[in-house]
Amino acid sequence: GGGAYGAAKAGGAFDLVRFVQQPQVVARIVSAIFALIVFACLVGDGYTSLPENPQLYCIFNHNEDACRYGIGIGVLAFLACIFFFMVDIYFPQISNTTDRKYLVLADLGFSGLWTFLWFIGFCFLTNQWSWTRAEDVFIGADSARAAITFSFFSIFSW
Repeated sequence: GGGAYGAAKAGGAFDLVRFVQQPQVVARIVSAIFALIVFACLVGDGYTSLPENPQLYCIFNHNEDACRYGIGIGVLAFLACIFFFMVDIYFPQISNTTDRKYLVLADLGFSGLWTFLWFIGFCFLTNQWSWTRAEDVFIGADSARAAITFSFFSIFSW
């Protein structure tokens, strides 16, 4: 076998091609792209204003919490993807099975939590979008739909 958490394979040279072909690395890259799309859509076009009032409001039913939630989980998911991507790079060099175990469990726990948070985000954004009046949306409808769509995709990528 591979030892506990792959510890018998610890050490050796870094092979970029083999590394990028690992399923967890592909899933992490996809998750980072989805998170980037969600928070970029919300930051870029998630806030709008009426022609007679220059004050910005969230495009999702004027609910600031909807935009903040989507941006928050998107940014944190993107940063977590970068962190766990770096852990994936460093992981083969770790020979201590206890450290490997804690990293694997942290990755598993965080992924489970973030799957749940993306599900909540998808439901929240979808609900708020369904209550948004069409006359309140001049620009940003496509970005709002993209944020909802990629929130849904993120449930499965995490």
